[in-house]
Amino acid sequence: MLYESLVKPLLFRLDAETAHEEVSGLMALAAGVPGAAAALSALTGPAAKGLEKTVFGLRFPNPVGLAAGFDKDGRLVPVLPALGFGFLEIGSVTLEPQPGNPRPRLFRLPESAALLNRMGFNGEGARAVARRLAAQPPRRVPLGINLGLNKGTEPAKAPAAYARTFRILKAHGDYFVVNVSSPNTPGLRDLQKVEELARVLEAVQEANEAKKPVLLKLAPDLADEDFAAAVETAGRLAQGLVVCNTTVARGGVDAKWRSEAGGLSGAPLKERALALTRRARSLTTLPVVGVGGIATAADARERLAAGADLVQLYTGLVYGGPRAVKHLLRGLAESA
Repeated sequence: MLYESLVKPLLFRLDAETAHEEVSGLMALAAGVPGAAAALSALTGPAAKGLEKTVFGLRFPNPVGLAAGFDKDGRLVPVLPALGFGFLEIGSVTLEPQPGNPRPRLFRLPESAALLNRMGFNGEGARAVARRLAAQPPRRVPLGINLGLNKGTEPAKAPAAYARTFRILKAHGDYFVVNVSSPNTPGLRDLQKVEELARVLEAVQEANEAKKPVLLKLAPDLADEDFAAAVETAGRLAQGLVVCNTTVARGGVDAKWRSEAGGLSGAPLKERALALTRRARSLTTLPVVGVGGIATAADARERLAAGADLVQLYTGLVYGGPRAVKHLLRGLAESA
């Protein structure tokens, strides 16, 4: 295949963030060209049929979505469905623009089929993203917007900041995800504690007159009792869970990466994410979006069987290329 034999080797000669910027830039250009999405869809192969699902009141053409982090500012929303995704999640989007952490901040670990990032919620901010989404054509698949928090926001002001970000974006998303679990913003994960988490979710729901689904994204590194408490809080104040974010654990990677700061995603996270999906399902009837280490149809089937209603990938797309999603979907359809 052309991607494996030519494109991927060229991209992997670049540092990970530069390669992502090059690919995203080309896709952003394509998003504004009439017929480009249709051409990309044809290039990546036929779409699988019979995988439609309704979850938290939304109709999904298939249960495989793009995880947050790939398209932080919503530039690629018109073109990404051409790869086969049944839904997209953009962000994390913060209230104000910020540059994120210094580069280098994104690393490939090809020997582990993993990525390590410490991006730090770099992005254009909620107002710019809202303007961009408002100018785009009607969406082909449901859109989730992942809400983050600006670095340096005082903990007492976090609920108001999340609520303000939600208000700016609420007309443009079909569902929203409260991200209190990135390891790359100092103090953010402290907001997973029950009292702080409740205040954040309450503030967002007070702004949610349209009653759009609000999901909570949890870290894989929580102690069992803290994970259970966060799930219980979500059961009262949210409409779903995303399980899970990147991990600060370093199992399954070469020793040279173990002191590198950031969140690890991809294959080393798979077993922990799978176990947490099963645990979340045992604790709640809320819909669960399973993410972490999903790259193949077998991975997706396993996560769905463990209790996920939908699944997402990002690292699997980096290593699998533009046909990865449709290949995965065909595998799911064959076993349905």
